[in-house]
Amino acid sequence: MALTSMTGFARSHGISGAWSWTWELKSVNGKGLDLRLRLPAGWDGIEPVLRQGAARKLARGNVTANLAMTRADSAVHVQVNEDVLRALVGSIGRVAGEIGAPPPALDALIGIKGVIEVTEAEDTEAQRRQTEQDIVAGFEIALGQLAAMRRSEGEALAAVLAGRLDEIARLTAAAEHCPARKPEAIRAKLADQIRNLLDTGASFDADRLHQEAILIASKVDVREELDRLVAHVAAARAMIAESGAVGRKLDFLSQEFNRETNTLCSKANDVSLTAIGLELKSVVEQFREQVQNIE
Repeated sequence: MALTSMTGFARSHGISGAWSWTWELKSVNGKGLDLRLRLPAGWDGIEPVLRQGAARKLARGNVTANLAMTRADSAVHVQVNEDVLRALVGSIGRVAGEIGAPPPALDALIGIKGVIEVTEAEDTEAQRRQTEQDIVAGFEIALGQLAAMRRSEGEALAAVLAGRLDEIARLTAAAEHCPARKPEAIRAKLADQIRNLLDTGASFDADRLHQEAILIASKVDVREELDRLVAHVAAARAMIAESGAVGRKLDFLSQEFNRETNTLCSKANDVSLTAIGLELKSVVEQFREQVQNIE
């Protein structure tokens, strides 16, 4: 069985130059593939490559990918802009002399914007390119882990779905052999209903009564619904054995299961057949809920 779940989690981390990084990927159910990337400011340039990588390995699911980065070499460089400082000292000293004020203190001047320049360490273009490649490679590793976890959970879901299909097949067979479906049982029930009508003393046309009896008998026949349930079980088992994303197909099939089961319950002419139909509805709903997790 090659089913894949849409839920999973993965983490990868590494070091590239002065940077250390960590990827965290989380995946939950979704109608299509929705990748939500959370990248630090300034690293948006790798987003197209990341999306292409995700599309190659995942078909469906809401995936959140968070990248956390820390720079090991966080030293800052402090530099005095001597030209600006000299210009300030000259200008302020000249004004101070004109007005008889004391010359300004150096510590007061260095607080003026532009005198002190503080810069952080920066990567070279080659270092930056290498770090981007390493981060993308780390994303691919996390994607592989996520896909592996989704496959593992898919195997467990396949076993659960196979069990539900076995239950549906068993209940379909029980409905097939239900005593209430036998012609003599239907005939006896109709005869009893007709007898009750005749006992009221009302006048009924015999031919019309016969036609109505045939119509009622055809309405309570669940042969078509049972045949479709058998066919749906076979189709579902074939899909589970397939490779690739079959979640949408199984979801559609679960709706068909539900439709046939509802019709069977509405046609049931006996409490025993109704009980089987209600149990079928419960199992079909369990099947449908699990199918929502399949890619």
